[in-house]
Parts: sequence; C-alpha cells; structure tokens
Amino acid sequence: MLEPARVITDEQTLKENSVDRYYKVENIFGTYSLPLPAAVVKPISTEEVAKVLVFANENRINVVPKTGGSATEGGLETVVQNSIVVDGSLMNEILNINTEDMLATVQCGVGLEQLETELRKIGYTTGHSPQSKPLAQFGGLVATRSIGQFSTLYGGIEDMLVGVETVFPNGEICRIKNVPRRAAGPDIRHLVLGNEGALNFITEVSVKIFRYYPENNQFYGYLLDDMKTGLKVLREVVTQGFRPSVARLYDSEDGLYHFKHFSDGRCVLIFVAEGPKGIVEATGTAIEQAVAKFDGLDRVDGALIEEWFNNLNWDVSKIEEERVEIRETLVNGFTTEISGNWSVIGDIYENAIARIRAEIPAQFTLLGGHSSHSYLNGTNMYFVYYYKIDVDPTEERTVYHDPIQNIIVEETLKLGGSMCHHHGVGKHRTHFLAEEYGSSLYMLETLKSAFDPNGIMNRGTIFPLEK
Repeated sequence: MLEPARVITDEQTLKENSVDRYYKVENIFGTYSLPLPAAVVKPISTEEVAKVLVFANENRINVVPKTGGSATEGGLETVVQNSIVVDGSLMNEILNINTEDMLATVQCGVGLEQLETELRKIGYTTGHSPQSKPLAQFGGLVATRSIGQFSTLYGGIEDMLVGVETVFPNGEICRIKNVPRRAAGPDIRHLVLGNEGALNFITEVSVKIFRYYPENNQFYGYLLDDMKTGLKVLREVVTQGFRPSVARLYDSEDGLYHFKHFSDGRCVLIFVAEGPKGIVEATGTAIEQAVAKFDGLDRVDGALIEEWFNNLNWDVSKIEEERVEIRETLVNGFTTEISGNWSVIGDIYENAIARIRAEIPAQFTLLGGHSSHSYLNGTNMYFVYYYKIDVDPTEERTVYHDPIQNIIVEETLKLGGSMCHHHGVGKHRTHFLAEEYGSSLYMLETLKSAFDPNGIMNRGTIFPLEK
C-alpha cells in the first residue's frame, strides 16, 4: 500500500507521536504513558490517504490525523491502543497561487510560513499569523479552526477557507470546490472546519489571499490602569467598523512579562493598522479618537510596538529554548482562551482572576491575561499561567490536574461565554469518545457528539464507521 520507508514503527517515533505539545514534560523527560500507536504512516497523495483509511476502517483501527504537530490541545493523543497516526507532512506542494481569483491552493502538509514567504515575494499575504506560524501546516490549521494574531482584520481560518479536499473514514474523497459563496443547503465546509480530525482527513486546502502593504503599517501603544477601560476602547474602535490587524490588551502582570522595558506595571493596549494607505490612515485616526474619549491613557513610542510586532511567533529555536528552561527549572506554562460578548468579557476576566488568586495553590503562578481577536460583538481573552512541577518528572503520569483551567471554564460558562482553543481540554473530549464508543463509531454519532453547547469541540481520533 505504502512504501515500507513511509510506515514507521520504531519505538521512539511511536512514543513521540503518542502525544502533542500539551504533554511537554513527558516529551522532555521521555515519560510517555499513553498507549503507543501501532505505526506512523506518511502518505504522499490523497489516494494513499484513502487506502490507509479504508484499511483502518475495515480492520476497526482508529486513526489520528496529523500534519505540523504544533498543536497544544491534546487532539493528537493516541488514547486507543494500536491506533495509526497518519502524518500528512510529506504532502507539501503549493499547487496554485491565483492572483486573479485571490486564492492559493496547497496540500495539507504545506507550512503556513512556506506559503506566506512565497506570497510576500509577489506582494500578497495569507493574512493568517498564529503564534505557531513557523511550524503549523494547512491541514492542521483547518482541522483546529485556527485563529491568527491579525484576525480582527482578516478573520480566522474559517473566514479564509474557500475550498477543501478531504477523505472520510470509508475512503470516500470529497472535494468542496473553490467558489465565493453557496446558497443551497448547509455549508459542508463546516463539517471539515474545526472538527480536530474526528470526522475526516484533510488533504488539500484553498484559502483567500490578500494584497500586502507592509510599508503602510502604523503602530499604536498605550499604557492604562485597568482592563475594563481598555476593553471599552477596543469596543469603541471595532464597533465603529474599523478593523486594525492587531487589537490587543494586556493586563499589568502579562504586560510586565512582554513589555517590562516600558510598561511600568500598567496595562498595555496595542493596535496595528495595516492595508492600503487610505484605510490605514482612517483606521489610525479612529484609534486616536477612540483613545481620546477616555482618561488615563498614555501613548508609548510606536517603535516599541513595532519591535514586539516583528517578534510575535515562536519557531523551532524558541521551542528548544522552552524545553531547556522546563528541564532546568521544572516550571511549565499553559494558556486557556475564552470568548465573550462585550457585556460580559470584563466580568469573566475579573471573576476568574479573583478566584485564581484566592484559591490556587502556591506552586501555580498566574502570569495574567490579555484580550485579543476582537469582533463586532465581543472579544477573546487568554489567561496565561505557570506551575512548578511538584512530582518527579521522570515518573510516568497520565493526567494533569489544572485547577486554574477549571476556574476559568466555570466563570466563562457561568456568564455565557464560550471556550476557545486552550491547552489540553480537547483531550478530555477525545478520551470520552474512546471510552464511550470503543473502536467503532457511527458517522452520525460522531457528528452529533462533535457539537457541544458549551463550545468545547470533540477532538482527535477518526473512529471507523460501523458497517
């Protein structure tokens, strides 16, 4: 079926592919405790993917789809014994860049930075820049409903995806063609977007592209004393219809971590305006007018914000630095991201922060939070925290106890917010599916269970179809 060299069964490779980056400590100290996959297979075509899935389906074998491996959600765990990891990273060809239709079509293993580099050579951009940009690949970006740091302007991957080719567990290949809009029936792209690999394997992606005007970028930074004022400024800009590429607010603790050279222990509000010159100028004027409506905001040098902007993403070298730091300090870091409407987001932040400070044990350190990805009706909020590993890291462990995340989830859902991508919560849903349905699952049941009223998506394994 596949060349033997692309069916990998050596033990170390299997161990490394039993988890994703959520299990950083296990990876660093080599304490892999989850069931190992039976093999890691690396197809080089859609037809090979289909053959692998047919084989797995007929033999009741669970499949975990993977491309860049930069995920931190727990969705790449092999929670079922003798699963197959299907790694699409060798399917890495940029198939077409069409500047007339403003589309790029790529195989699932094309890196986001790889496509972005090629586009910028000819004056275009994907407009997509998650922190994992140097590592992430397009199959995973679509499967995880990725959102980038410029989403207030360009949107998330769901706003960029035009067409997709995907393979279902029975080997059926489905192509959703590249058209601007559909009006007949449900938009079946949304069966593919964000299902975390639970329903299908994505083989090809077509996304919008945008003109690139880096020479027009303008950078705005402000210091202020409280988060709720900053949220009001964000709301003022966005609800007027202006769309800066970056609209971000850091609380004082998180601000000290990123901007200690100028934040002076205050909150930090950041905007970046980009695009055609006229739009940038209009957006910049709107930002300045919005800020002027509120007292207590002090402007900082835009060059400081530009320096931060140019170093947003982490690459292989930064990941290795993190690994060294965890090994030496036994301090591990996490984030949890939530989303809420303007009327509740400030209360979610304040309630969660207050409870964390009052209830959390000493080995946990709250770094703080920051707002990002602002929309017409609300914004996202990240909570960032670290904890001191208080057990022997060389011993096998299977579960993290994360009391901070529990508090954030409770306060968010209590006030009507939703959970977004956050470290590790996806693994609970994957474990639930495996335990509830064993090694087989009706497609209908998979689809039904993929939607949760609390906004937490099921993740991970493609379960075989029941005949």
